[in-house]
Amino acid sequence: MADAHTHPQPTFLEQLGRATVDAVEEFGYYFLLFVESIYWLIAGPFRHQPVRPPSIAAQMMTIGVAAIPIVFILSFTIGIMLAIQGIHTLKTFGAEQQVVTGIALSVTREFGALITAIVVAGRSGSALAARIGTMQVSQEIDALRVMSINPVRYLSSPVLAAMLVMLPSLTYLADLSGLLGGAVFTNLELGLSYNAYIDRTLDALVVDDVMQGLNKSLVFGVIITVIGISNGFQVTGGAEGVGRATTRSVVLSISYIVVADMMFTYFLNR
Repeated sequence: MADAHTHPQPTFLEQLGRATVDAVEEFGYYFLLFVESIYWLIAGPFRHQPVRPPSIAAQMMTIGVAAIPIVFILSFTIGIMLAIQGIHTLKTFGAEQQVVTGIALSVTREFGALITAIVVAGRSGSALAARIGTMQVSQEIDALRVMSINPVRYLSSPVLAAMLVMLPSLTYLADLSGLLGGAVFTNLELGLSYNAYIDRTLDALVVDDVMQGLNKSLVFGVIITVIGISNGFQVTGGAEGVGRATTRSVVLSISYIVVADMMFTYFLNR
């Protein structure tokens, strides 16, 4: 009883205040990590500590090229799903031929970037957190500092550069595969020829529709990078801590991606 009086349980407001302070501190850490990563990409050559192109190329292979099959398959499937739902809904109004416009806008504005970001967050975001977390536990990051190698320049900047190149590239691939999936199903279901599908898609789209998805992918790439790497840097507690950081990285990345996508959609389509 004495302990209960000495250490009273925190009230709801105290818990909310602590959670708010922790969240602000974490966002500040994300921002500083992003700024420092950009700084080394730009200023590294002038300080005779450039980010090595082979490191960037290796990350581009891991993040982008290795993800091509799964991104293509999932985006193709999403295109088919949009076609199924669109035709089913528009049949009520006798306007099922208009499904092409819905597929074109949905894929390029929303689903291409969103599906790609979620796939990369699950693959590369978790791998980043696990790799850097393991280095943190085994004191390899401390060894880098002892050798006068900045961990952010060595570990974060190459990933950020690769992410900013490969995520828009994968998003463009996802757009094409999603449109292809819609074309295949509308051809089978409605008998719409591929040439007619392409013509209607080009009539429905403008450059801004495609750019909207590509711009989103840049922001999603920054989110995946800073969350994955920051969670890796903050690992404590050995192998169990690495597992927690990996799980937290994926959950936070996907959550922030969905929220950011919602905000983009709200402001860009007003």
